[in-house]
Amino acid sequence: MKSVKTIYLAGGSFWGTQQYIRNFKGVVSTCIGYANSLVPSPRYREVCQGRTGAAECVRVDYDPAQISLDRLVRLFFLSINPTSVNRQGRDIGPQYRTGIYFTDATDGNTALAVAAALEDSYEAPIAVEIIPLKNFYRAEKSLQNYLERTPGGHCTISQRVMDYARGNSNRYGAAV
Repeated sequence: MKSVKTIYLAGGSFWGTQQYIRNFKGVVSTCIGYANSLVPSPRYREVCQGRTGAAECVRVDYDPAQISLDRLVRLFFLSINPTSVNRQGRDIGPQYRTGIYFTDATDGNTALAVAAALEDSYEAPIAVEIIPLKNFYRAEKSLQNYLERTPGGHCTISQRVMDYARGNSNRYGAAV
């Protein structure tokens, strides 16, 4: 049986991050939700109104034999503006902050090392929070896989970056 690991990625709107990251070989599954909420079981409307402290986030289950966390984090950085605070594209508010949330300290160290290695690539300081996951609440069923169900729906990730992801592999890891 293969070993699956989990990391939580907040890249602004969770819809774009989910659609982007699910394309890479080694990603086993994704689920959108709310990370590090101050209230239990937040709902989308509450999160969007800034009442919860939660970040829109994607739970990413991946096979480390096929994709390393280092590579996954580097690919994630390609899809975000890591210097922006509480904003990605047109989406503004603390729920759109960027973050990497982990449950294993080794994974946190890996994410911090990648961010440090990329720091000189940007003119401004990296603002991605890299902290332990406090909690994760799965988003409403009606919101899951939104861009798959709604082609052309709201997404802050550029078409060029999405095309890059699609060109490297297809959904859930099968090589193109």
